[in-house]
Amino acid sequence: MEAKGVWKGGFVTELEDGRGHSVIVDLPEDEGGTDAGTSALELAVLSLTGCITTIFALVAAKRRVPFDGLTVTLSATRPPGAPTVRGVRGTVEVRSAAPPEEVGTVVRLTLKTCPVGVLFEQAHIPVSITVRVLPPSPHPPSTDR
Repeated sequence: MEAKGVWKGGFVTELEDGRGHSVIVDLPEDEGGTDAGTSALELAVLSLTGCITTIFALVAAKRRVPFDGLTVTLSATRPPGAPTVRGVRGTVEVRSAAPPEEVGTVVRLTLKTCPVGVLFEQAHIPVSITVRVLPPSPHPPSTDR
């Protein structure tokens, strides 16, 4: 893995991953930035969200738990003056015909093995997730590529 940051002025930085992908980070206007992109701290929470969806898909495939919809919504708390987030709460909403207990097992294994989640755990930032299992979508998304 590689990471490169190129300062663009003010608090704007272009981040590159060495594989041709980039993202702009900046501070919100109320913190002196121009809001040209998400903040680096918000990017950490976004990374956790993306990690949960990715690892869920991997674990569900391995355990043969079908699903045709997945939404992860997280909210991080950062008290005024705190240097970083103090906790994360959220929901994992899964559309699946599988028994809720099986979906719950996939979520539990996902949270245990998500590399970004492990970083949050090692930083002693609690992550609390509520699982909602919904019936399969009547019109599942196309998987054609």
